[in-house]
Amino acid sequence: MEEDGAEPDERQMRELQSFMETENQKAVVQAAINKLSEMCFEKCVNKPGAKLDSSEANCIANCAGRYLDSTVFVMSRMMAKRQQ
Repeated sequence: MEEDGAEPDERQMRELQSFMETENQKAVVQAAINKLSEMCFEKCVNKPGAKLDSSEANCIANCAGRYLDSTVFVMSRMMAKRQQ
């Protein structure tokens, strides 16, 4: 049993590092979602209202799809270059 103020052992340090990496990955994903939402909303919604009309909804869907496709393409190219 661990005493108060005792140094964490190696297992606890690995668990903490894994937890921190997971939380960092979540933060990166959330930031990307926020950027995507803001970018597509600004591009597609002229007059914010209670609901999106069909053209705004389609625009947002297309915008998000293109953004995600572009991100996947860029990441794939970066990974391929890295492996060369």
